[in-house]
Amino acid sequence: MIEKIQLDKDVNVLCVSAKSFPDGIMEAFQKLHALLPFSSKRVYYGISRPNENGVIGYKAAIELMDDEEAYKFGSESFVIPKGEYISLLIPDYLKSIPAIGDAFNHLTLQPGIDPEGYCIEWYINENDVRCMVKLKS
Repeated sequence: MIEKIQLDKDVNVLCVSAKSFPDGIMEAFQKLHALLPFSSKRVYYGISRPNENGVIGYKAAIELMDDEEAYKFGSESFVIPKGEYISLLIPDYLKSIPAIGDAFNHLTLQPGIDPEGYCIEWYINENDVRCMVKLKS
């Protein structure tokens, strides 16, 4: 069931770009964890969008605790913009990884999405992911 959610503030993240999609996703998260070891106090994201040739670019991301962390770790930063998003929750996503792609295929067909937006995977905990697409402001 599609839900609308509101991000009340921009989310600053540190990113590692995947070399390819979908094969490079795991490696990107491994590189991210090498920079910042896993912590349940941090929020993890996946950020993706096709380029002008239709090739999907993917970034593994982690929420920054402060603005200096991106410089400290010498990695790419990105801002997940505040605003209204449509979303689908995927419980126990590890049991069905393709459900993430299915969710984004469904969300990106909805009216009113931001054509310049990204597909955002918000890893709520170790089991559940919320797939989100920004709506036009």
